Amino acid sequence: MFRFKKFVIEQELCAMKVGTDGVLLGAWATGGSSVLDVGTGTGIIALMMAQRCPQARVTALDIDEGAARQALQNVAQSPFADRIEVLQKSVQEFDGANETNRANGTNRSNGTYDAIVSNPPFFIDSLNAPDRQRNIARHAETLTYGQLMQAAWRLLADEGELSVVVPFDYRQRMEDEATFVGFFPSRVCAVRTSARKPAKRFLLAFRKHPCPCERTEMTLGDEAYTLLTQEFYL
Repeated sequence: MFRFKKFVIEQELCAMKVGTDGVLLGAWATGGSSVLDVGTGTGIIALMMAQRCPQARVTALDIDEGAARQALQNVAQSPFADRIEVLQKSVQEFDGANETNRANGTNRSNGTYDAIVSNPPFFIDSLNAPDRQRNIARHAETLTYGQLMQAAWRLLADEGELSVVVPFDYRQRMEDEATFVGFFPSRVCAVRTSARKPAKRFLLAFRKHPCPCERTEMTLGDEAYTLLTQEFYL
């Protein structure tokens, strides 16, 4: 169990546990009135987006049964349960027009999510682990960067923003796939574990139209990191 200020994360059913990547992305990503969390896992990013955006309706997707069950559990015991929908489905097959927010009587068509967030599977060339659930969570076989970008382009509103987090050595691949489908970089944040070391993670944001790209950096534990995450960590 992992306790945040306004919600609790149970994680025994998930291959990927709560980590810094998810917390960083959930605190950094641009929000809106409609948010799609791709590969939600425990549901942590969906819950963070719901906390940050009080008027937002959040859809959380995961193809893994255990992860979807865990996210449902965490959402149900949170203060944001009435604004988050969890679906066990791949983003490649997801049709927001037909499947999102039926219970609320709304009909969300393709291309109208103000924000899409994803802490995607990132291993591409490495060997698979024996655990199938862990492979789904960590290896980009069930969701490649290209597939993520294609789905995001289809589901993102014209003025929306896609936000992702990737290891430093996968940044170029993600940016190349984004450019291929037509996205433009809007924000880049380099994250270091130590001020003396090179960045280990990158927070990347993309939009559908050309725009100035904001470039920032932070080190875990520094003032920028503390300010970014202070509404979540106890």
